[in-house]
Amino acid sequence: MLWSKVLGAGGAGGAYVFPSATILSSFASASVDPSGLAFDGTNLIVGNRFANTVYVHDGVSSSILTSFGTNSEVSGLTFDGTNLIRCDYGTDLIYVHDGVSSSILTSFAAPGTLPFGLAFDGTNLISCDLVDATVYVHDGVSSSTLTSFGSPSTSPTGLTFDGTNLISCDNAADLIYVHDGVSSSILTSFFSPSTSPLGLTFNGTNLISCDQNGNIYVHDTA
Repeated sequence: MLWSKVLGAGGAGGAYVFPSATILSSFASASVDPSGLAFDGTNLIVGNRFANTVYVHDGVSSSILTSFGTNSEVSGLTFDGTNLIRCDYGTDLIYVHDGVSSSILTSFAAPGTLPFGLAFDGTNLISCDLVDATVYVHDGVSSSTLTSFGSPSTSPTGLTFDGTNLISCDNAADLIYVHDGVSSSILTSFFSPSTSPLGLTFNGTNLISCDQNGNIYVHDTA
């Protein structure tokens, strides 16, 4: 399903295809300050930290199929092939949803003090912390961490994994970084299409980002 698509992200001949700053399309989110993006293999999922709401879009478009409320601030989303995973800087918890629904299967403490961004690499959950400026690689989907490393700048707000490399964004630097695998080493970086990026996801082909002005951008590949 999703991960068979994502893990084939190398492109022709297996060469890695970089995401780029070039924008293929953009559209407005359901509300300003979208904070957290995920892709479930079919639909874009967008969180909002002030509305305490998760929106399920119709494919990658501005149309909304459904939405549901959360108990507190949504500050990061990812999808593990089965369940939506959400982090919340109001509670400092990470929640595993039952599929893509408001029902919660389990929750656990985030490793830092202000979680703001999640990714899943096919095996392990990856989170970042806005205050600690640290990226944490979890042991599977659990509170235990295998390793951690510093973010490339001071205010990480979003993560995604494109099947080869971790990609992060930073709200202070207004940059998107392509990491070398899941490590602190950076292969390339480029400016966010607008100021204050707040979330990233990957749909199997393209990087998708959002900003605090309520815009969602579909990036081209380099």
